[in-house]
Amino acid sequence: MSLILSIDTSTKVCSVALHQDGKLLSINELYTEKSHSGMLTTLCENVVKYAGFSLNALDAFAVAKGPGSYTGLRIGVSTAKGFCFALDKPLIAVNTLEAMAYQVKDFYDSSHLICPMIDARRMEVFCQVIDNQMNIVSETEAKIIDEESFSELLSQHKMVFIGDGSAKCQEKITNSKAKFLNIEITPSAKTIGILATNFYEKSLFENVVTFEPFYLKDFVGTQPKKV
Repeated sequence: MSLILSIDTSTKVCSVALHQDGKLLSINELYTEKSHSGMLTTLCENVVKYAGFSLNALDAFAVAKGPGSYTGLRIGVSTAKGFCFALDKPLIAVNTLEAMAYQVKDFYDSSHLICPMIDARRMEVFCQVIDNQMNIVSETEAKIIDEESFSELLSQHKMVFIGDGSAKCQEKITNSKAKFLNIEITPSAKTIGILATNFYEKSLFENVVTFEPFYLKDFVGTQPKKV
């Protein structure tokens, strides 16, 4: 048995979900910019309360570890770690892109590969390539998209591109085997929780003290102005 609260703040969506043995019990998502820091703790408490549980009843906390927004990831991870410290619960971390791919994998057969993309500004995206059995074909990377991107994979497979980074790539990737969905697939705690359940069953927990978000690229902060 497992009761897991999952958090995803890796993009503009602030998402919290509660799963019991992989079954979704409750979920709350905000699509408001910059709502993460002010609303996340309240969303967590409300999702658990709505399902009839208390925070103490939880078996673990899961978080989307990245890649994604640097600020969003820091908020999500620090909140999850805070709960784990306070309640002495294990921490589970799930790759954001894998959780995105999980949302659409059942709609495609083995002839398709899935490429979730998160916008990383200009023509760069955070991406990963996964098959419909959730096997990783190409590891997570920060990739600058041009006309030759994914040409080798597209010579052998159909590919489905999803996420907010995929729209800007459509004019560059013109291969007939490339499919771009006309609905936006955003990261969600709904699938973070499903994958986290598998991690929980295998006791794949993070070190709460040392765990850091998967930024993928080095974080560069703003230098303070000299007075």
